[in-house]
Amino acid sequence: MVQFDPLKYSFASHRNVVYARKGMACSTSPIASQVGLEILKSGGNAMDAAIAMATTLPLVEPTGNGLGSDCFALVWSAKDQKLFGLDGSGVAPMALSAEKVKEAGYTSVPVNGWLPTMVPGAPSAWALLRRRFGTKPMTELMAPAIRYAREGFCIPVNVYKQWKAETARFTAAAEKEPEVFGPWVQYFTKNGKTYEAGDTFYNPDFAATLESLAESDCESYYHGEIMHKIVDFSRKTGGFFAESDFENYEAQWVEPISVNYKGYDVFEMPPNGHGITALMALNMLKGMELSDERETADVYHKMIETTKLAFVDTKKFVADPRYMRTKVSDMLSDRYADVRRALITDQAVYPEAGDPSCGGTVYFCVADGEGNMVSFIQSNYNRFGSGIAVPGTAITIQDRGANFSLDPESDNYLEGGKKAYHTIIPGFLCKDGKAVGPFGVMGGFMQPQGHVQVIVNTVDYHMNPQECLDAPRFQWVGEKKVQLEREVPAHIAQKLADMGHQVEIVNSNLGMGRGEIIWRMEDGTLVGGTEPRADGTIAAW
Repeated sequence: MVQFDPLKYSFASHRNVVYARKGMACSTSPIASQVGLEILKSGGNAMDAAIAMATTLPLVEPTGNGLGSDCFALVWSAKDQKLFGLDGSGVAPMALSAEKVKEAGYTSVPVNGWLPTMVPGAPSAWALLRRRFGTKPMTELMAPAIRYAREGFCIPVNVYKQWKAETARFTAAAEKEPEVFGPWVQYFTKNGKTYEAGDTFYNPDFAATLESLAESDCESYYHGEIMHKIVDFSRKTGGFFAESDFENYEAQWVEPISVNYKGYDVFEMPPNGHGITALMALNMLKGMELSDERETADVYHKMIETTKLAFVDTKKFVADPRYMRTKVSDMLSDRYADVRRALITDQAVYPEAGDPSCGGTVYFCVADGEGNMVSFIQSNYNRFGSGIAVPGTAITIQDRGANFSLDPESDNYLEGGKKAYHTIIPGFLCKDGKAVGPFGVMGGFMQPQGHVQVIVNTVDYHMNPQECLDAPRFQWVGEKKVQLEREVPAHIAQKLADMGHQVEIVNSNLGMGRGEIIWRMEDGTLVGGTEPRADGTIAAW
């Protein structure tokens, strides 16, 4: 097992490591975590608790997920001593095509409206997880979320900030297309004005939808009344859904993929997700020497370079696995890792995809006393997603189709019935065939980068779980550009700039996507902002 010091906190932290004997539930919402514990205390297992949390989070954090979300899960079964992968990503409507997007005047798939919507996969995944591993009926697992929807909950501060931004986004959209975006405004604003932090929010239609799903074990979403409401609204307002799109859909059990990193097996979901990005970066990193001290420019540089080389590959090659011409085994081979690693020098490289064939989301996890564990991630993609809220259901539909390519040469080319490149990825760590535990971060294209940093912090630097998350992070955002959280020491930022990186210092949490830039390096010189503080960190304006 991982060795760490629970009393060591090298970085500013507001939390301590937490221990428990009989179970633990961790999420972005105190309410959802409480619901998970409620299920565990009533005799449910980790899988039961995960389903209850997954059905509560769309209510209490609708800025990250909804009843029209996709999801993925890595499930460790103590009985089987095995890790299972659950793919709850949806497919594009059969009537949608790249040509129709172009005919609508777009050069890429937009994030608003019907064009980026896909058949949501989360409800199907909840049902599959319960049928295979659950011990309680869906009516019991969804009861807490139904209760909160009817009785109301107080809007948290972090959710309010994103909710406010979405109110501006969709009230403006509703002025232009009231029939499409009007229902969102009716559900999620107070007569067009944003809810405030601390306001009580009620959602009786959400409760009614969950009651239908609970009673039918989610069948009503794909073969019953809920499906008909979604399809009817789609037809009336210019969408592309047909009944058969839902009737022919089901989430899938898949085999997780992994690499061994310095004695630990790191598991991710296979494509169409980009968890393979983290594995490819780790495959390169394991052949490189990292200094004893984590907070050095050399360590940042090597993590940045391996991550961006992996990213440009996955952006080119990852798609619906039925359409991928590049083999996952080739992308994860030691031979290919050697080839890509050889490109890394002491200077930042401009990343280009190689040839492996030659030779903003909610994350939560739960564990029970029997040793079952679930690493689960669920997302609308862009906060509330597409802005499509189905009347009478409170279902907000994701905009995951925005990740499709309109280039017919791309494996990720938009076609009906196809899965899009996906950014949400749960992670899981094992050693010698035994579970160590789940891990994950949020933030779109930050996620595989966050996974790499968490694993390096854990395995190479023996940080405890809280210290791993407190450590300052980087995010590669394209070409030679890299963002650093403001806690990164100024001398490291300067050294990275000297190594050819185009450095931006951000005044926000990179786990929530790209940050607000407060400093920028141009030709190795700091521009804007203030001088470094006495402790060596960057001060904001």
